[in-house]
Amino acid sequence: MKTFHCSHCQQLVFFENVRCLHCAAPLAYLPEASEMGALEPEADGTWIAATLPEGLRRWRLCANYGMHDVCNWAVLASDPQALCRSCRLTRIIPNLDSPGHRTAWYRLEAAKRRLLYTILGLGLPLDAATSGEGRLQFEFLDDSVRTYGDRQRVLTGHDNGIITIAVAEADDVERERRRHELNEPYRTLVGHFRHEIGHYYWDRLIASGQELLEFRRLFGDERADYAEALERHYRAGPPSDWATRFVSAYASTHPWEDWAETWAHYLHMIDALETASVAGLSLQPARRDEPTLDEAADPLRRTDPDFGALLASWYPLTYVLNNLNRGLGLPDSYPFVLSAPAIDKLRFVHSIVVRMGPRRAGSTPDPARA
Repeated sequence: MKTFHCSHCQQLVFFENVRCLHCAAPLAYLPEASEMGALEPEADGTWIAATLPEGLRRWRLCANYGMHDVCNWAVLASDPQALCRSCRLTRIIPNLDSPGHRTAWYRLEAAKRRLLYTILGLGLPLDAATSGEGRLQFEFLDDSVRTYGDRQRVLTGHDNGIITIAVAEADDVERERRRHELNEPYRTLVGHFRHEIGHYYWDRLIASGQELLEFRRLFGDERADYAEALERHYRAGPPSDWATRFVSAYASTHPWEDWAETWAHYLHMIDALETASVAGLSLQPARRDEPTLDEAADPLRRTDPDFGALLASWYPLTYVLNNLNRGLGLPDSYPFVLSAPAIDKLRFVHSIVVRMGPRRAGSTPDPARA
């Protein structure tokens, strides 16, 4: 995530802010400009971002901004859609009559916006303007919703473009209970979004493309029975040597899950490295055998798409993150060890992303791709 400043007073602001705490200017994220903009109201109900060039100056607030206070994105005034590029992807929202569900909806949308910030920055296709089979959509469901005619526990997952996130995952206590129950070192809301969209991009970028054979060489044959693999995983657990071949225990379940876990891990890396870079973080240890970090290691704006450079920046950053957390008495923020096979899989994901969504140094996302 890049560092943002109020375009009115230059105060530091954050991706989730709706108002500058210094000058009180209303703020909104302007996805076509990739900026948090300070907005000035117009008589016709539109808003002006005065510092932006013509064509990116006039906006409307997302309908979920004013009506429900769960969004802080804006829509170009020329766009006929009432919802922003993130909210229009949500097909089903939580039942707002249930206690706590409005807060859950806000947390779900906030995590989705962080996901889409990275996806748009990488230039990957979203198909937001299309309809029909395989279109990317999100459903936020709770166990009281009748799905497929029967009342059943809602499971987070992906099916042909539709990503379902269980509303219970937005509850910190319930999510932590499930993390312990499943013996997972890492379980977060944004992690769910990054994992599930990995399944969407497998269908979109791998399933029928020229990369399928290479995928099978690295991840295995996805034609193996998925239901059987899932049942085996929850009955017997991961293989004892999973850490030598996979990025996580769950990745060992099936090649599809291996891909989704690896994809999510890659997005973790991209987001954290961008944050470190734009914040000017660098490591200059006293000893040569300790990790160093170049403050220019921003993967979203790097003109050199080399995976080795990205990985060389990643190791020292995780060293700092984990040791800072330990100093505060918190669990490691990065509870992973990357084996050589896992790194090869991450390199494959990187090659797909570079090929399908070339990085644009300092440029804004192309609306035609989403």
